[in-house]
Amino acid sequence: MTVPPDVLSARDLSLAYGDRRIIDGLGVTIPPGRMTAIIGANGCGKSTLLRALARLMTPRRGEVLLNGEGIRSLPSKHVARTIALLPQNPTAPEGIAVGDLVARGRHPHQKPFARLGAHDYAVIADALAATGTTELADRAVDELSGGQRQRVWIAMALAQETDILLLDEPTTFLDLSHQVEVLDLLTDLNRLGRTIVMVLHDMNLAARYADHIIALRAGRIVAEGDPTTTMTDQMIRQVFDLDALVITDPVSGTPLVLPRGRHHATTPDPTRGHPHERADA
Repeated sequence: MTVPPDVLSARDLSLAYGDRRIIDGLGVTIPPGRMTAIIGANGCGKSTLLRALARLMTPRRGEVLLNGEGIRSLPSKHVARTIALLPQNPTAPEGIAVGDLVARGRHPHQKPFARLGAHDYAVIADALAATGTTELADRAVDELSGGQRQRVWIAMALAQETDILLLDEPTTFLDLSHQVEVLDLLTDLNRLGRTIVMVLHDMNLAARYADHIIALRAGRIVAEGDPTTTMTDQMIRQVFDLDALVITDPVSGTPLVLPRGRHHATTPDPTRGHPHERADA
């Protein structure tokens, strides 16, 4: 019998830091088994929402629900076995080896003072293999490249064996090739059944990789749904205060956002040559 995927949602959620309210009255259900990208301008509440979904923030009002139950009433280990969070810029203890860091993902499954067992080591090996980091297991994390380190952190989250994986800007500070590498990896994990929720800055990568978009402005959802219906020039203007042309990506068939900017405010005539081409070329 197939076990249905866990469902994560929020109801009438209000979140604040001190007197500064970030999110007010938000309701959302994360589509189980799919890949969701949360987008929006800096300070709109993306990371705050992710932290609340991971039970790292206490709401001022409303609640986060896991399978219909208030997440704050559930045992911590149960939540940790269901939801893994990869925060922005995670830090590892100095000198720790990759294998030892990934092994920390097994903590929610261990009894106090218990040692890792055969199943734990098998899960760790699978997590390393899934992220292409097996050969790095004996190397120090702080010796790795940015892309390698990000894959190692994802391996640790995989070792946690959760149904839901939350990632806060997993491509930040990575060059384009490593951004694509990480997002391809997350797509592979999603196709194996994991629910993926990620905060992304790059609208085009969000549109290309996500099944579901949540666009925030000032702590409220402006648009939500499939990228083909949500990523419109009107939504980009409303969420980012940006004038843009949205076309079809010739590679993926997904929406492609082309910012106009003050110096490129008009749509070029495709029948004319490039402005920098010589007329006699």
